[in-house]
Amino acid sequence: MEKKAVLVGIFPQGKEEECLKSLNELERLADTAGAITFAKLTQMKNIPDAATCIGKGKLEELRELCQNNDISNIIFDCELSPAQIKNIENETECDVVDRSMLILDIFALHAVSAEGKIQVELAQLKYTAPRLIGKGKDMSRLGGGIGTRGPGESKLEIDRRRLASRISFLQNELLELEKNRQIMRAQRERSTIPKACIVGYTNAGKSSLLNMLTDAGILAQDKLFATLDPTTRKFELPSGISMLLTDTVGFIRKLPHHLIHAFKSTLEEAVYCDFLINVVDASDEECYDHMKTTDEILNSLGVTNKPILYIFNKSDLCSNERIYDLRFFNAGRGRVVNISVKEKTGYDELVSQLESLCRYGKTREHFLFPYTKQSELNQFYQYAEIINSDYTDNGTRIYAWVDEKAKNKFSMFLD
Repeated sequence: MEKKAVLVGIFPQGKEEECLKSLNELERLADTAGAITFAKLTQMKNIPDAATCIGKGKLEELRELCQNNDISNIIFDCELSPAQIKNIENETECDVVDRSMLILDIFALHAVSAEGKIQVELAQLKYTAPRLIGKGKDMSRLGGGIGTRGPGESKLEIDRRRLASRISFLQNELLELEKNRQIMRAQRERSTIPKACIVGYTNAGKSSLLNMLTDAGILAQDKLFATLDPTTRKFELPSGISMLLTDTVGFIRKLPHHLIHAFKSTLEEAVYCDFLINVVDASDEECYDHMKTTDEILNSLGVTNKPILYIFNKSDLCSNERIYDLRFFNAGRGRVVNISVKEKTGYDELVSQLESLCRYGKTREHFLFPYTKQSELNQFYQYAEIINSDYTDNGTRIYAWVDEKAKNKFSMFLD
C-alpha cells in the first residue's frame, strides 16, 4: 500500500525556481519508492535552522498538515543532521527521511547483482552510522546498581560497534569483487575491442538504447534509477566491427558524494572506456541542467578528454526549433545524433557515428607478413580491423585500420 508523503524544500533568496524543479524531481523519486506526494512545502531560508531545518512557524504548519490528513512520511529535499531528524519526528510524529535516504532506499529496491547489493548496503550503513540516535532508556548507558549491571556499553554503542564491523566486512567483500572487475577490464583491454560507456541522467533512456542495439533484455521502466547494476553487451556493426557497450547507473542532481564513492567501482567503467555515449532526454525541459549535472559527475570521477557522442533521445516529441537549439548548444562538445528509441528513428545515423568513433584515432595502413611469421599474423588479427588481404609471393599483404598501439607493435611489418 502506497503511503502519503509531504515534500519539504528550503531555498535561499532568488532560488525558488531551482527549489521547485528539485522538488518535482523529488516527487518522481518518491513515486519510484512507492509514496504518493500529498503536498509540497517550501520556505525561503538562507541558512537552515540548526534544530529543525525549517523555521518554527513552517514546522507547525507541517505538523498540522500531517495530523489533519493522516500523513506518515515527510521527505526533505536536502541532507538532514541526526538531531534535525529527531527533532522533526518528535514534533510531527511522522517518519522523516532526507533526499539521500530516499535515493538509498530506491537503490536497495533495484540492486540485483551481488556487487550492487553490497554497494547499496555499504552506502546505507555509512550514512546511517552517524545518524544513530539514542531514544529513551533502551539506548541509555546501563547502570551499576543491583540488577542493572552490564558490560558498560549502551545499546547505542553496541549498535555502532556492530555497524563498524559490518562496514569493514562489506568493504573487504567489495575489494574482492573489484579485483574480479579489474581482471575483466584487463581482459577487455587486451582484446582491443572498442569500448563505449553509456552515461547520462537517470531515466533518459540508456537501458532502452542498449536493449535496442543488443537485445540485452534489461528492465527499462519510466522510473528513476530503474537500472542500478552495470551491464556490458557486445554489438556488431554493419562493417563487421565488434564493440562493447556498458550501461551504467543514471546520474541525478544532488547525488551525494558518499553514493558516488560507494559506486566508484562500477562508475569507473566510464574511466576505462574508449568513448562515451551520453544519452539525453531531449523532451525534458531541464535537459540542459541534466547535461550539466552529468558533466560535473564525470569530471569528479576524472573522466575528461574522451570522445563523446550525445544522443538526444525522444526527439520525436520535440519541435524542430528545440532540436536546433540542442545541436547549437552542443557545438564543439561532441558528436550529436537525434533518435527516438521508442519509435526506432535515427538508427542509421547512430550506427554511422558509432562506426566512426570505433575508428577514432586509427589510420589505414598496409602490412606485409612473411609466411614464416604466421604466429605474428594471427596475433595481428586481434588488434586490427581488416579491410582486405592478399596472398603474394613475399607473404600475406594486409590493408587494415589500426590504432597507434597496434601500429607500433607491428611496425616491422609495415609495407
